[in-house]
Formats: sequence, C-alpha cells, structure tokens
Amino acid sequence: MAFDKRFNPEELRQFIQNKYGPGVQVEVFPKTQQDQTDETDETAHRRKEALQFDYKPSQIAEYLDRYVIQQDDAKKVLATAICDHYHHIQSCRGQEDCRDYKKQNIILIGPTGVGKTYLIQNIARLIGVPFVKADATKYSETGYVGGDVEDLVRELVHQAGGDVRLAECGIVYLDEVDKIATAMNIMGRDVSGHGVQRGLLKLMEETEVPLRSPTDIASQMQVFMEFQSKGKVEKKTISTKHILFIVSGAFTGLTEIIKKRLGSKQIGFMGAGKSIEEEHFWVQKAKSVDFIDYGFEAEFIGRLPVVVHCNALTVEDLFKILKYSEGSLLKQYKRDFLAYSIDVYFTDEGMRAIAEEAAAEQTGARGLMTVCERVFREYKYQLPDHEVKEFIVGREMIKGPDGKLRELLDKPAMYHSKILQFQLGKVEQEFSDKYGINLKFTPEATKLITERAEKTGKDLLIYCADLFKDYEHGLKLLRKTSGKNQFVIDKEVVLDPAGTLERWIKEAYR
Repeated sequence: MAFDKRFNPEELRQFIQNKYGPGVQVEVFPKTQQDQTDETDETAHRRKEALQFDYKPSQIAEYLDRYVIQQDDAKKVLATAICDHYHHIQSCRGQEDCRDYKKQNIILIGPTGVGKTYLIQNIARLIGVPFVKADATKYSETGYVGGDVEDLVRELVHQAGGDVRLAECGIVYLDEVDKIATAMNIMGRDVSGHGVQRGLLKLMEETEVPLRSPTDIASQMQVFMEFQSKGKVEKKTISTKHILFIVSGAFTGLTEIIKKRLGSKQIGFMGAGKSIEEEHFWVQKAKSVDFIDYGFEAEFIGRLPVVVHCNALTVEDLFKILKYSEGSLLKQYKRDFLAYSIDVYFTDEGMRAIAEEAAAEQTGARGLMTVCERVFREYKYQLPDHEVKEFIVGREMIKGPDGKLRELLDKPAMYHSKILQFQLGKVEQEFSDKYGINLKFTPEATKLITERAEKTGKDLLIYCADLFKDYEHGLKLLRKTSGKNQFVIDKEVVLDPAGTLERWIKEAYR
C-alpha cells in the first residue's frame, strides 16, 4: 500500500504490537507508483469486461458443455438464472429506482464430486466476475468463535484486486450448507447452525458490509496508515445488493422428506437400476417447506428461490469426463510425465478402467484423482530414473499397475510400435471427425511413415500433417464426385502422396 512522507513504519509496528502482542512481526514494503498504475489499469479492464454482459443462456450452457459432462438440466437452469441476474445489473446502471427485482440466489443439490463447484467456477471465469468459495461449516454467528460470514464479501474485494464496484457484481459460493441445517428441538443458542443462517440472511438480501474487519490485522494497519496520512478514517463499505449467492450441499435425506409430504403412493420409479432418475424426480418436486423440515429457517430458504439438482455420475459419465472434457484430469498427468520427457498415451480401454475404479470409490469425479494417484504414483517416482520415454495406459495397467511397471522397466521400448499405431489412429480419427473421410493405413505404410518420421526427427503427427497437407480438399472432392469416403493409405501413397491423389481424382472423373 502506498503512503505519504509523514508515515512512520516504527509507529505502525508499535501500534500493531500493542494491539495484538509483541509476537506479531510487521514488515512494510511501499509500492511504487508504477505498481499502483498497473493495478488500477488491470482492475478497470476487468470491471469493464465483466459489466458488459451480453451472453444468452444457450451460450453459457454451450460453454459449460466443454468442461462439465452431463448435468444438462442444471446447466440450463443456472445459465438462465445467471443471465437474468447480470442483465438486471446492466439495466440498473444509471437508474435510481431498481427495487422491483428479486435476486435469484441459487441452491445446488447433489452428491459429492458431481461438478457443483466446477459449474460455478466456470461461469464466473466466463463472465469475468470475482468468485469466492468457502465451506459453511467454518462459520459461526457474528461475535462467536469461528469465521464471520461478512468475510466472504470482503474476500470478493480482494479477488477483484481492490475494485469495490467489480466485487459488488461477484459470486459467493457456500458449500456444505446442508451441514448448518439444525433440528428444531435443539437446546440453547445455535451459533453455527441457525446462527449462521441469520448471518447470511442480510447478506443475501441487501446490506452494507464494512470493508475493514475489526479482527483483521491487515485492516487495522490500513486504518492506522490512513489516519496518519489524512488525520481521519473513512468508513468504506461494499453493497451486497447485486452479489449473487449460491449455496450447495448433498442434502442427504431430503428426498425422504419430499416423499413423506407427497405420500408413498406417488413413487414414480419402481424398477431396478433407476436410482439416479428417481433421485432427480423427487428433488424436482422440492418446495420451501421441505427445506424448512430439513432444518432451515423460512426466511433463509426464502432467499434462495432457484433450486438446481445435479445427478450422480455413472461409469459412462466418468469415462466421458476423462475423454472429452477440456478440463480432463488426464491432461494434468500428461504434463506431469512430460516434465521428465516421458510421453503417456491413454487408450479408451484404459480410461474406461479408470472410470470403473473411480465409480467404486463413490466420490464422483474426485474418485478419478484417487484412482490415478494410486495407479501412477510409483510410475512417477521410478520412470524418471530409467530409460523409459513413452508408454500406453490400457486396462491391464489400471487393473495391475505393479506388474506392468516391472515389465516396462525391463523393456523400456516395449510400447514403441503400439504408440506409432496409436498416433496413426489419431490421424485416422481426425480425418473422420473433421471431414467424414475414413483412412486406413496398411502395415507397410505404417512402417514406412514411422521410419521416415524418426529419420527426420519429426513428431509422427506433424510428419503426417506435412505428408497429407493436400489430402483434405482432394479427398473431399473425391467423396463429392464419386460418393466414396473410405481410402486405403498404402506404401505407394506414402512414396508419392501428390501423384497418387492426382491419379485418384482422374480415375473418379473418368
């Protein structure tokens, strides 16, 4: 923080140690004018982008599809509520009267590891607003031991780089909120259940939160420095009027409350294997009274009008997360091994085996990390000290990692030929996905391509891209004129790709 010439670091040190004890060490590093200018420019740019909200619900849902597998209903509801909220903020700018709108705070229901937090994180990243996530269990009613819920709002300012206006458009995400539901017959004052609910009430509606916490050392330092430089202390606050609050939890037992209210005869799913659909069916019928019976105050649940349910993940869902999500965990493991110049390739069978093991953990997508760590921990420890430069992850490796590791250490190049075929398979898949053209490499062509790629020192995929650079348009023309969409890449094609393509086109027209 910048300060003027009258500032005395020794006075600040004395002030802090008198207040918090001699054990507190204080170091003061003044910021340069350039530092302050850079921060101002950055936060102003972030605010401008965040407040220029021009998304449609379908665009937000499409963006979430890139990262979160399944949860289609949740994506639609969240995207619509987010658009309503930020379009309202835009319409309120420059207007005095904006009191008719009721904020669409959200309650997210779903078991652990289904992507609740990930959904909200990606939404905040897309629209460029500050995001704060915390667990409800760490807070208590103001004035008691535990975190103060107002700290959530102050943290938004920190995430916004000190820009209060940007922070006032942020998102506060409170997880495990079902843990602060309390039985109605509790004896004495409940400061961590109903007490926290009461503390959150005013935040979720509209209030002014002091930016400086009386229990925070850094805040007290700012107060001291401001008084030193200006002779007075300005009381700064942040409004929660446009801050979106999203709470989430597993809400175990909620469906039983809903069934009891509706009557057992209304059970819509009686067949085996319908548990996920059944859970979704009942949560869709949740009403405020069900949450009140669960242990929430009516005023608290009344400020969370949007209810969203995320389904549990199946083995197929977990497989798709690994294979298709842009945030796939496997990218992290590829980077881990590449740090030691080791290439790792994941087959569909290997990914499905990981998904099966993760499903058995019953922790949703978090189980993927558990399985991968269990399988690859010893690989990451031992392979950097050996000659292994590449390997393929198949089902056998997931089911018996120790045996495959010993085999790999004994034969460092055991996967080399399979990896070359694996890479050529990617070329075939790319042509199929992009152009609707099926390529098939013969064994002779595969051998010749790999030999030439190794001789030139090029990556196999890059070598193929150069070799067949004219084939995209040529094969599309062939498909159009002859209706043929399957082509065999043999040794002759590799030796003379341009000449072969020209001959194919002439034959097609003839």
